[in-house]
Order: sequence, then C-alpha cells, then structure tokens
Amino acid sequence: MAGAAHCSLQAKRLLLDPKFEGYKLSLEPLACYQLGLDAAVAEVQLRDDQYTLDHMRAFGMYNYLHLDSWYQDNVYYVDQFGRVMNLSVTLDTALQKPREVFRLPTDLTACDNRLCASMHFPSSTWVTLSDGTGRLYLIKSGKRGSSASEKWEIVFNEELGSPFIVAHSVSFIKSDAHSVTVLLLRVEKDELDTKGSGFHVTLEWVTIAESKEGDHRYEIIKRRVLQGKSVPHYAAIEPSGDGLMIVSHKPFTFMQSESDKLEENDDAKVSNEKKDPLYYWQQTEDDVTVTVHLPQDITKDDIKIRFSPDNICVTLKDQTPLMEGNLYSSVDHESCTWIIKEDKSLEISLIKKNEGCRWPELIIGDTRGELIMDPSQCSEIAESLMHLTSEVMNPNPEKENPPCNAQELEECDAFLEDGASLCRFDGDTLKVTHIINLGSNQYLFSVVVNPKEMPCFCLRHDVDALLWQPHSDQPENMWEHIATFNALGYVQASKQDKKFMACAPDYSYAALCECLRRVFIYRQPAPLATVLYNRKEGRQVGQVAKQLVATLEANDPILGFQATNERLFVLTTKTLFLIKVNSGN
Repeated sequence: MAGAAHCSLQAKRLLLDPKFEGYKLSLEPLACYQLGLDAAVAEVQLRDDQYTLDHMRAFGMYNYLHLDSWYQDNVYYVDQFGRVMNLSVTLDTALQKPREVFRLPTDLTACDNRLCASMHFPSSTWVTLSDGTGRLYLIKSGKRGSSASEKWEIVFNEELGSPFIVAHSVSFIKSDAHSVTVLLLRVEKDELDTKGSGFHVTLEWVTIAESKEGDHRYEIIKRRVLQGKSVPHYAAIEPSGDGLMIVSHKPFTFMQSESDKLEENDDAKVSNEKKDPLYYWQQTEDDVTVTVHLPQDITKDDIKIRFSPDNICVTLKDQTPLMEGNLYSSVDHESCTWIIKEDKSLEISLIKKNEGCRWPELIIGDTRGELIMDPSQCSEIAESLMHLTSEVMNPNPEKENPPCNAQELEECDAFLEDGASLCRFDGDTLKVTHIINLGSNQYLFSVVVNPKEMPCFCLRHDVDALLWQPHSDQPENMWEHIATFNALGYVQASKQDKKFMACAPDYSYAALCECLRRVFIYRQPAPLATVLYNRKEGRQVGQVAKQLVATLEANDPILGFQATNERLFVLTTKTLFLIKVNSGN
C-alpha cells in the first residue's frame, strides 16, 4: 500500500436531511404479478467442503437474477436445463412467458464441483457468461430485450481452470481493436493457511481482445490474479479497462509472475545499494550539527556552503548541490560555521533561532539524512510522553464522561467489519493508487445507475445510506455522492432475515427482501396531497417518506432480486414475481 494516496469520501450536505422524521407505513396496495417458470432455476447448493463464510457470501447468497442495465426492465436467469431465459417487460398486464435466448453447450450436471452459472452485460451487444464449471464464454448478442430475433453467438470460449463466477466485465476499443475484460471470482483451498479458514479468495482479471489478423477471432491477451482473504463486497473494472476498484474487508494484492519477481529483485538490489544515509545530524536545544562524508579528492576550496535564515545549500566542485532546501526552522545564519575534520568529513554547525525547539527533520522533505539521538534525549522524550500511557487497561473506569460507553450502543450499531477499505488498482503497475479506509461505513449494496459508468455502491453513514458513483476519469472527484436514502442504514440493520438489497437507478426508492416471502420498499420523501399536522410541534408536515410491505405468495426461498425505476423483480425456484412500485411516465 506504500505510495497509495489516502483519500476520504466527501458527502454533499445538500443531499442530507437532518430533519428526516422516519418512514410512515403505507397500506396502499402494490400490484404484484407472477409468472410460473417452465423449468426450475439452476440453483447450486453449497457442498460439505464449502463451509466458510466466504463460500456463503460468494455462492450461498448469490443473486440468480441478472438485470440488463442497457435495456429497460430486462432480466435473465439460467434454468436447470442450462437455458438462459429472458423476460423483457413493456406492459405488466400483457406479460409473456420467459423465453430462451441461449443454451449452454455443456451438461451442467456432469461436473461434480460446479458453481452456479453467472453472467454480466459489458455492453448493449456483448455478454460474458460462465457455466460454473470453469469455462468462460464471450457472446455477441446483438440488440437484446424485446427483439424476437435475438440470437446469441459464441465468439470465444475457453476452459480457465477451477470453477468461478463472473463478477464484472467491460467492453472497450483500444488501439482500434475491440476488447472485453472480465473479473472472475474463486474461493480456493489454501494449503499454507493453517491458522485461518484454510481458503483464500482470488480475482482473476482476464482481457480478451479481437485478433489483429482481421479474422474476427478473439483470444486472451492478458491474465492477472489478485489474492485476498475475504470475498469482496464490490469489485468492478473501470470503463477504460485501465484500473480496478475493490471494496473488501481484507486487502487484495496482485500475485506476481516469475518475470515480475526477477525485476523487483533487481530494483531491490539497486535500492539496497543506495541505503546509506547521505548525512547524519544531531541536535541540542541550541544548535544542530550535520556530518557529511566527503569523497577522497575533495579539498576545502571545492566546498561551497550558502547559509540563509531558512535555507541551506552545500555544493562540491561546482556540481549539482549535494544538500539544498528549506530548513525545518529558522537559524542564525551569520553564526553558522563549517569545518573539515581529520577523518575527511564535513561538519556543519547551525545555530537555532528558536532555542528549545526540537526538529523532527533537518531539510523539509529530505529523507536522505539520519538523525542520531543520544540516550539522554531518548529518555527525555519517553518521559514527556509517559502521561499518555498506562500499564493498566482501563485505569479509571468510573471517570465522568468516558469517551465511549459500549453499553449505550444498540445491536444494530455493531459492525463486524471495522477494517473494510476501498482500493483502486492501476492495471499497468498492478499497485494500489488510492485507498479509503471505510471504518464503520458498512457496505450495503451496489447498483448500476448508468451502464456506461462503473456500478455505484451504497454505504451506511451514521443512520443514512449514501450512494456513491465512482468516476475513474476524474481524479479530483473519483467518488461522487449522488443520492441519500434517509435512515436506511439504521432501518436495514434491524432486518435480521434480509437477503438482498437494491434501489431504483433513479433513486426513487430502495428495497430489501428477506430470505422468504417479504419485501420492504422505502420511498423517498414526497409532497403530500392533503394537509397533515405534527401534533407534538404544532406545525404542518410538508412531505412524507412511505414504507410499503409486499408479501409474496410463495413457499420457496427468494433466489434473485432486482430493481428498476418502475418495478421490482423477485425470483424464486419456480416463480418470477413483478411488483409495480412506480407508474411509468
């Protein structure tokens, strides 16, 4: 993480509502439509050897319903016969049965260690698809959705090792050639991990590009692997394919190939050679003494030193300055001196203007020197810091106004994952360029607001849920706060059985579903058609945020959940439900 810029998320105050009064339960009926499926969804149960929390997060809580953000109200799922089924909605009252658009060539039941089939839509005409056995398909779909002639054509398919799920993909043109880059997620056995779960998580970043021979063939041109110890909450490739953003509880790092390791070893050797400090310095309350080792052939006439109240410049033989820059604090430049000692070293004496001031560095920003402290100075510093430390864990528990009382925290205020961070990786250097420590900003869900941009992610900030849009092409505004769901961070924490969360791409509502039957919808505050008074405060209430609850007529667990501006799509093993939330314009 060295060299990464430590950033923070800047919330827009205009999008926050400190006077939000809560959600009012509305009993208004929600139109709910259901479609029976010809064949059950291809659900894959966790095996006995997939027992960790990471397996449950990645595969046990997998969302089997896929929303195509390039087309309105267009969803897909894979059934037990390996058919990719599509439902495109234009009119709720004239719903068609889901139709087959593609059939996986492999027999899914033949693979013992398979995962669930997964897909992603990198553009309006391309699809990335995994059959769950370790094979990746790149498919040219043409225009999707309502087109009855929709025909998916495989342009690339290859076995890529152990089974994976497709986490994200993007399509872009670079050097006049079309490329699709895909992120593949695996949870793999880790023989070296004897103290942890015995597994690690890998994200493989695969780039597939059109062949330059003009025969429209596609081939893998790059494979890179990141490894971590927790399943990422969010992992997405930038639209240009140049970088990657990951929100995870534990950090990810790129695994190096042998050639990369050799290069790094060479760099390490070079840096080791340069490790000796250029100069050593000591200080008292009154002065600073700097010692510089001189080359053999240097004489007194070759040395030029220029002192000024805030600056020093040391030059040897009219070369580029050996030392130059602003001093940490002012000196009495007329009293500063220098001599050449018997051991052929240069000794510079600087007289401090502010006596008693301790300098943490000699020249601001110069790390080539080393401070030498005598034992008396070390003990003096230790003594001055003694009042900040204690050998007792909590020396005065009865002290009034303790900084934090854990007993006052409610259960829904407790976060399991205090260490979550958001990292941006550069695709060329494979290093972290930006990092944000999310602390207690719990990750809630992601949503695609604009399919040409990266997916947004929603985080809990205090009681609210704030939606953030990454802008990889805007370094000064890389994460923009675009919407707020008031008190949703607090509300969702009380839902013990929640399985999926989502929101409308136009932010008009947020929704969550439990593992079975119940769906909760939280609308943004809206003006009232009638006059309503707050009796306690005797004032008129201008707007109200409504909570709605839908109970599905199904005994099967919910397997998929997606939100559009007008509808919620809820998938169970044998039924697809549509809940009309907003009427179309």
